[in-house]
Amino acid sequence: MSHIDLRALLDLVGGSSPVEAIDVMADRLAVMLGADAVYFLITDLSGRAVARFGGTDANAAREREQGAENVPTVELPGTVYEQVLRSQEADLSPRADGSGDGGNGDGARLIVPVTDRGDTIGVLELELPWYPDAESVREIADAARTLAYVVVACRRHTDLFEWAQRSMPFSLAAEIQRRLLPGAFTCEAGRFTVAGWLEPANAVGGDTFDYALDRDQLHVSITDAVGHDVHAALLATVLVGSLRNSRRSDVGLAEQAAIANDALAAHSPVGDFVTGQLVRVDLASAEMAIVNAGHPFPLRVRNGRVEEIELAIEMPFGIEPGRAFTVQRITLEPGDRIVLVTDGMLERNAEDLDVEATLARTAALHPREVVYVLGEAVLHATEQNLRDDATVVCLDWNGGPVTGSDGTPVARPF
Repeated sequence: MSHIDLRALLDLVGGSSPVEAIDVMADRLAVMLGADAVYFLITDLSGRAVARFGGTDANAAREREQGAENVPTVELPGTVYEQVLRSQEADLSPRADGSGDGGNGDGARLIVPVTDRGDTIGVLELELPWYPDAESVREIADAARTLAYVVVACRRHTDLFEWAQRSMPFSLAAEIQRRLLPGAFTCEAGRFTVAGWLEPANAVGGDTFDYALDRDQLHVSITDAVGHDVHAALLATVLVGSLRNSRRSDVGLAEQAAIANDALAAHSPVGDFVTGQLVRVDLASAEMAIVNAGHPFPLRVRNGRVEEIELAIEMPFGIEPGRAFTVQRITLEPGDRIVLVTDGMLERNAEDLDVEATLARTAALHPREVVYVLGEAVLHATEQNLRDDATVVCLDWNGGPVTGSDGTPVARPF
């Protein structure tokens, strides 16, 4: 095989438009590898399909330009694409058409994950006239990781990625709600891994989750606005906007909650409210601080045992302006898994879903898979008829405290 020159690849992509970057990269990879075809398939927003976004086939670009309804999609369940996305391992197999050098059947189909810090963006599929060895597969996997960075950079400038990812039209409420979610649903960062998932109700229920990492803290939130549709989405917008504004101003957790509470009270009718949990994890001391505003208790998985973390319950945001909020603290241990849910996971028509049993059963899975399994389980329990949004955030604490040069923990007060 020819060597993949990643620098040359990035230079070429950098000189193209964000709309053409994926096709340009696929074309260049095909030349470098002598591949018959190279395709990028992007994960659908539902998490249950992949759509062919770009590649060496000129028809793919035309299909994409004609609208999302013309983008070829593949349902994930039972496919090799699902296997690659779930396992995050490459799949190498002989080509079904038996083609290869000299037509002697030594060609291969290689599918590798396109992932950025644990966030599954899609897969790269290659049809090769030769059979790659382990070193060649590793080099192609490196190119797929580079493609992930290209996707992250390019999708800021175009709606084409969103078009390809939508298997059905969004309502206005759903559009608003999606803007409130983080750009990536999973983040791996050494000491922790965090992942979130939202299963929307038939009428959007105003759920959100969010996270952000700074130098020494991880910020996480999960919220649930009262009501449905645009009204709930607008309540969530005010609350999440306030939380982000305070967070970016380096405001303490209790003050952040108070500011958001007052903002919601000032900009919503009397009686409207949002429940939620605000979390800050000190990455040095392994201390987790929580504000619990009328929300279901978090769950902790420790040494295979699942239990609720019982907290003092504050009023939801927006009910009483001027209210102060209490910050509660727990200490994390390496191997702890903290799970936050909204009440859509616990509604009456989801009563067949045993969240604690599901968490026990999935203890060995990556957080990205845990939240997906819970999303699938709540859909099954409700027979695809969610009456309220069901949202989950899974945080795995992997490591102990960071220490300074003198061996003492480096911590920052909340």
